[in-house]
Amino acid sequence: MSEDPLSLLLSRRSVVANNLGPPGPESGLLRQILTAAARVPDHKKIVPWRFILFEGEVRAAFGEVLAKAYEASETDPSPVRLETEAARFLRAPVVVAVISKIKNQKAVPEWEQVLSAGAACQNLLTAANAAGFSGQWITEWYAYDESVRNALGLGEGERVAGFIYIGTAQELPQERDRPDLDEITTHWVPNKVG
Repeated sequence: MSEDPLSLLLSRRSVVANNLGPPGPESGLLRQILTAAARVPDHKKIVPWRFILFEGEVRAAFGEVLAKAYEASETDPSPVRLETEAARFLRAPVVVAVISKIKNQKAVPEWEQVLSAGAACQNLLTAANAAGFSGQWITEWYAYDESVRNALGLGEGERVAGFIYIGTAQELPQERDRPDLDEITTHWVPNKVG
């Protein structure tokens, strides 16, 4: 666990799902991580997101859903690719689907609701890191596949904001280039007219 929150944020790094392994967070700690994920800006308190958990054997069962969906979408799917799809959710001990759930709320534009779901994804990753785990936020093709959406039970106005893979890093990632803050930051200056 990190004692300094700013240091955690300054050093946070995703670990690719293929480099995650056991252990994952046990149920009580996972509940705390999800509680932290839910503490995001949420205009009018409408909760425009929800979580679907994949742990244990259901990861393999959902992998079969993915393999069937991939097979149905391809004219000649390779057996290797079908095995890859079937094993997708086995890459980490815990996978959390964060579902963006747009609500018909005049006072809260759709864009704000989508951003709130994205913030829930980021809080989930950060909380997992703070708890000593690693993770990766990805969507991949199956986030957009209609049969997978049906298997997830997504309703009207719902989309996958991301699948958050959580586990223990089997290999630490190398640091990557980050944006130059001076190139992406400006100070607003009033426009003097006349």
